[in-house]
Amino acid sequence: MLEARGFYGIIALATIGGMALNFAPVDPIKASLWSAQVDGVIAVPIMVVMVLLAHNPVVMGRFTLTRRHTWFGWLGGR
Repeated sequence: MLEARGFYGIIALATIGGMALNFAPVDPIKASLWSAQVDGVIAVPIMVVMVLLAHNPVVMGRFTLTRRHTWFGWLGGR
C-alpha cells in the first residue's frame, strides 16, 4: 500500500510540473530538442548498468539473463 502512495505521488508531481511548464516562457520545440539530446546521452550508460545488473546472479538470483538475452541487451545499447 505504501509503494502505491509513492508511485501515485510521483505521477501527481510530474503532472503538476507539466502543467506548470504551460505557464513558463519555454519554447516547446527547443525543450523537445534538449530533451532528446539529454536522453541520447544518458540512455546508453543506463542500459549498460541494467544489462550488467541483470546478468549478475548475485543481484538477480534465478532470474539472471541468459546469454541470448544478454546479447540482445548489448545490441540494444548500440
